[in-house]
Amino acid sequence: MKPMIKKYATPLITGLFLVSAISGTALFFHWMPGMFHSMHVWLSMVLLLPFVLHMWRNWPQFLLYFRTPSMLLACGLSLVAAIAFMLTTGHAGGNPARQLFPLLTHAPLNTLAPVLHMAPDALAERLSHEGCMVHSTGETLDEIAASSGQKSNDLLLRLLPHHNDHRH
Repeated sequence: MKPMIKKYATPLITGLFLVSAISGTALFFHWMPGMFHSMHVWLSMVLLLPFVLHMWRNWPQFLLYFRTPSMLLACGLSLVAAIAFMLTTGHAGGNPARQLFPLLTHAPLNTLAPVLHMAPDALAERLSHEGCMVHSTGETLDEIAASSGQKSNDLLLRLLPHHNDHRH
Protein backbone atom coordinates (compact mmCIF):
# COMPACT_ATOMS: atom_id res chain seq x y z
CA MET A 1 0.00 0.00 0.00
CA LYS A 2 2.77 2.47 0.96
CA PRO A 3 4.63 2.13 -2.39
CA MET A 4 1.38 2.92 -4.24
CA ILE A 5 0.72 5.94 -2.00
CA LYS A 6 4.28 7.12 -2.49
CA LYS A 7 4.00 6.67 -6.26
CA TYR A 8 0.56 8.28 -6.83
CA ALA A 9 -0.43 10.56 -3.93
CA THR A 10 1.70 13.59 -4.86
CA PRO A 11 1.02 13.37 -8.64
CA LEU A 12 -2.73 13.06 -7.97
CA ILE A 13 -2.65 15.96 -5.53
CA THR A 14 -0.81 18.05 -8.13
CA GLY A 15 -3.15 17.16 -11.00
CA LEU A 16 -6.34 17.59 -9.00
CA PHE A 17 -5.06 20.83 -7.47
CA LEU A 18 -4.47 22.23 -10.97
CA VAL A 19 -8.01 21.23 -12.00
CA SER A 20 -9.36 22.84 -8.82
CA ALA A 21 -7.31 26.00 -9.33
CA ILE A 22 -8.38 26.40 -12.97
CA SER A 23 -12.05 25.63 -12.32
CA GLY A 24 -12.05 27.85 -9.20
CA THR A 25 -10.54 30.72 -11.19
CA ALA A 26 -13.16 30.26 -13.92
CA LEU A 27 -15.91 30.31 -11.28
CA PHE A 28 -14.43 33.42 -9.66
CA PHE A 29 -14.62 35.27 -12.98
CA HIS A 30 -18.08 33.79 -13.78
CA TRP A 31 -16.74 32.14 -16.94
CA MET A 32 -18.89 29.17 -18.00
CA PRO A 33 -20.08 28.38 -14.44
CA GLY A 34 -22.41 25.65 -15.69
CA MET A 35 -19.44 23.72 -17.01
CA PHE A 36 -17.03 24.37 -14.15
CA HIS A 37 -19.21 24.22 -11.03
CA SER A 38 -19.77 20.44 -10.83
CA MET A 39 -16.22 19.75 -11.94
CA HIS A 40 -14.85 22.03 -9.22
CA VAL A 41 -17.05 20.64 -6.45
CA TRP A 42 -16.60 16.95 -7.25
CA LEU A 43 -12.94 16.91 -8.17
CA SER A 44 -12.11 19.05 -5.12
CA MET A 45 -13.77 16.32 -3.05
CA VAL A 46 -11.74 13.65 -4.90
CA LEU A 47 -8.60 15.69 -4.10
CA LEU A 48 -9.19 14.98 -0.41
CA LEU A 49 -8.40 11.26 -0.76
CA PRO A 50 -4.84 11.56 -2.11
CA PHE A 51 -4.27 14.48 0.29
CA VAL A 52 -5.28 12.34 3.28
CA LEU A 53 -3.11 9.46 2.03
CA HIS A 54 -0.18 11.84 1.55
CA MET A 55 -0.66 13.25 5.06
CA TRP A 56 -0.91 9.76 6.53
CA ARG A 57 2.31 8.68 4.83
CA ASN A 58 4.19 11.83 5.88
CA TRP A 59 2.60 12.43 9.30
CA PRO A 60 5.80 12.55 11.41
CA GLN A 61 7.44 15.05 9.02
CA PHE A 62 4.24 17.08 8.84
CA LEU A 63 4.11 17.46 12.63
CA LEU A 64 7.55 19.07 12.51
CA TYR A 65 6.04 22.03 10.61
CA PHE A 66 3.99 22.92 13.67
CA ARG A 67 7.18 23.73 15.55
CA THR A 68 7.72 26.71 13.24
CA PRO A 69 5.98 30.06 13.65
CA SER A 70 5.34 30.24 9.90
CA MET A 71 3.00 27.20 9.96
CA LEU A 72 1.10 28.50 12.98
CA LEU A 73 0.83 31.94 11.38
CA ALA A 74 -0.34 30.49 8.04
CA CYS A 75 -2.97 28.29 9.71
CA GLY A 76 -4.13 31.18 11.90
CA LEU A 77 -4.46 33.56 8.94
CA SER A 78 -6.32 30.90 6.95
CA LEU A 79 -8.77 30.38 9.80
CA VAL A 80 -9.32 34.13 10.22
CA ALA A 81 -9.94 34.52 6.46
CA ALA A 82 -12.41 31.62 6.45
CA ILE A 83 -14.32 33.02 9.42
CA ALA A 84 -14.38 36.50 7.86
CA PHE A 85 -15.89 35.10 4.65
CA MET A 86 -18.45 33.07 6.58
CA LEU A 87 -19.54 36.09 8.61
CA THR A 88 -19.64 38.58 5.74
CA THR A 89 -20.87 36.54 2.77
CA GLY A 90 -22.56 33.49 4.29
CA HIS A 91 -26.11 34.82 4.18
CA ALA A 92 -25.81 36.73 0.89
CA GLY A 93 -24.59 33.76 -1.13
CA GLY A 94 -25.88 30.25 -1.39
CA ASN A 95 -28.62 28.72 -3.40
CA PRO A 96 -31.05 31.42 -4.59
CA ALA A 97 -33.90 28.88 -4.47
CA ARG A 98 -33.66 28.97 -0.66
CA GLN A 99 -34.58 32.65 -0.83
CA LEU A 100 -37.01 32.43 -3.74
CA PHE A 101 -39.09 29.37 -2.81
CA PRO A 102 -40.58 30.86 0.40
CA LEU A 103 -41.64 33.95 -1.56
CA LEU A 104 -43.44 31.78 -4.08
CA THR A 105 -44.99 29.30 -1.64
CA HIS A 106 -46.32 32.12 0.58
CA ALA A 107 -47.99 33.87 -2.37
CA PRO A 108 -51.72 33.35 -3.03
CA LEU A 109 -52.46 31.30 -6.15
CA ASN A 110 -53.89 34.34 -7.94
CA THR A 111 -50.48 36.04 -7.48
CA LEU A 112 -48.40 32.93 -8.16
CA ALA A 113 -50.25 31.82 -11.31
CA PRO A 114 -48.93 34.55 -13.66
CA VAL A 115 -45.36 33.78 -12.53
CA LEU A 116 -45.96 30.17 -13.64
CA HIS A 117 -47.54 31.39 -16.91
CA MET A 118 -50.98 30.10 -15.92
CA ALA A 119 -54.38 31.47 -15.08
CA PRO A 120 -55.28 31.18 -11.36
CA ASP A 121 -58.13 28.74 -12.10
CA ALA A 122 -55.83 26.61 -14.29
CA LEU A 123 -53.28 26.52 -11.46
CA ALA A 124 -55.98 25.45 -9.00
CA GLU A 125 -57.03 22.69 -11.41
CA ARG A 126 -53.43 21.56 -11.87
CA LEU A 127 -53.04 21.37 -8.09
CA SER A 128 -56.21 19.27 -7.91
CA HIS A 129 -54.59 16.84 -10.37
CA GLU A 130 -51.59 16.76 -8.00
CA GLY A 131 -53.89 15.48 -5.26
CA CYS A 132 -54.50 18.78 -3.48
CA MET A 133 -57.70 20.29 -2.13
CA VAL A 134 -57.98 23.87 -3.38
CA HIS A 135 -60.79 25.93 -1.85
CA SER A 136 -59.96 29.27 -3.47
CA THR A 137 -57.29 30.99 -5.56
CA GLY A 138 -56.66 33.22 -2.53
CA GLU A 139 -54.96 30.32 -0.72
CA THR A 140 -51.20 30.02 -0.68
CA LEU A 141 -49.25 26.99 -1.84
CA ASP A 142 -48.11 26.51 1.77
CA GLU A 143 -51.73 26.36 2.98
CA ILE A 144 -52.79 24.01 0.18
CA ALA A 145 -49.79 21.70 0.70
CA ALA A 146 -50.32 21.56 4.48
CA SER A 147 -54.00 20.67 4.14
CA SER A 148 -53.12 18.01 1.53
CA GLY A 149 -50.29 16.43 3.51
CA GLN A 150 -47.66 17.50 0.98
CA LYS A 151 -44.59 19.73 1.04
CA SER A 152 -45.02 23.11 -0.61
CA ASN A 153 -41.51 23.05 -2.13
CA ASP A 154 -42.20 19.69 -3.77
CA LEU A 155 -45.47 21.00 -5.19
CA LEU A 156 -43.78 24.12 -6.50
CA LEU A 157 -41.09 22.07 -8.22
CA ARG A 158 -43.77 19.98 -9.96
CA LEU A 159 -45.56 23.15 -11.06
CA LEU A 160 -42.53 24.95 -12.49
CA PRO A 161 -42.43 25.02 -16.29
CA HIS A 162 -39.62 22.92 -17.70
CA HIS A 163 -37.26 24.16 -20.39
CA ASN A 164 -38.69 21.56 -22.78
CA ASP A 165 -42.23 22.54 -21.79
CA HIS A 166 -43.72 24.65 -24.60
CA ARG A 167 -46.81 25.67 -22.64
CA HIS A 168 -45.30 28.97 -21.52
